[in-house]
Amino acid sequence: MILALFVCGIVVALVLLGLFVFGLRRRLIQRSGGTFDCSLRWDAPAAGDTSGKGWSYGVARYSGDRIAWFRVFSYAMRPRRVLERAAIEVVDRRAPEGEEELALLSDAIILGCRHKGTRLELAMSEDALTGFLAWLEAAPPGQRVNVA
Repeated sequence: MILALFVCGIVVALVLLGLFVFGLRRRLIQRSGGTFDCSLRWDAPAAGDTSGKGWSYGVARYSGDRIAWFRVFSYAMRPRRVLERAAIEVVDRRAPEGEEELALLSDAIILGCRHKGTRLELAMSEDALTGFLAWLEAAPPGQRVNVA
């Protein structure tokens, strides 16, 4: 009986520690500012595919001429993807449809992009989208910018 209580206590402590580390990691990512919630679908299917598959929920952080994208459900302190401003080409913008409405946050807008030849989709709130497009347009002189 005592051993079972001890094992249950250890399991509860480990679960609480894991949740604490998730929260701490998110605070460390957001510490420098310039972050926004952003779901990502890398190597996205052709336009018109509205299945909810392939979306990963994450946090994006502006870092100079790059955006570092971190998965929410990960312990890694390094970004999963890094998007360079000069390589991002905005292709289209749309509202979530079908299964995507369940897979994404309720106020999300999907932005179809190309990054170094790879099609990707970013889903973010209207406010985050405005900031993202302003960041793209604020590229240094001489840099090619394509914002649809």
